[in-house]
Amino acid sequence: MVPVLLLVTHLAAFFGVAALVIVTPGQDTALTIRNSLLGGRLSGLSTAVGVCVGQCAWALATSAGLAALLVASEPAFVALRLFGAAYLVLLGVQALRAAIGRRPSRISGSGPRSARPAVAFRQGLVSNLGNPKMAVFFPSLLPQFAHSFAPLLALGLVFAAMTLLWLSAYALVVARAGDLLRRPRIRRAVDAVVGVVLVACGVRLGSEAR
Repeated sequence: MVPVLLLVTHLAAFFGVAALVIVTPGQDTALTIRNSLLGGRLSGLSTAVGVCVGQCAWALATSAGLAALLVASEPAFVALRLFGAAYLVLLGVQALRAAIGRRPSRISGSGPRSARPAVAFRQGLVSNLGNPKMAVFFPSLLPQFAHSFAPLLALGLVFAAMTLLWLSAYALVVARAGDLLRRPRIRRAVDAVVGVVLVACGVRLGSEAR
């Protein structure tokens, strides 16, 4: 009876921590909102799936001990951090350009091309895989609740599934309010806010110490 209660307590604690982290807005949320605004429900959901696949990859890397090796390697970790920061700044700058009416670049997928689900999926995936915080977060969180490969991977996949549900809810809400949000003034305002958030996330990520 005691082991069962202990297991339930551990799982409840995991779900509580995971939910708190997931509902905190960040770069994944910003990307999901922007792509839902640009391309509708399918693009928003594709972004969420891309983020989820990235988290599944981090869960697998954590379970196999690869994430810990990445964190331990200073050059590899710094390279990942700078890549992730540059990608976020690029996306943010393109969103800001769209907000002030300049022709968006095709590099970031802004504008009509970003409505494509494949582009939205890639943005979510690259954004998550390029986030070194995931390499630190998963090895810090998961071992508190499991210690072998299979349980670690299972908890990581559960975390990814929870993220998918939360970001999908964002995508559906934004898509449902699409007619209102796509009005020029509101669209520019959303582009500006999302652009600032992405640039700020990129700058903070690039300037953070380990």
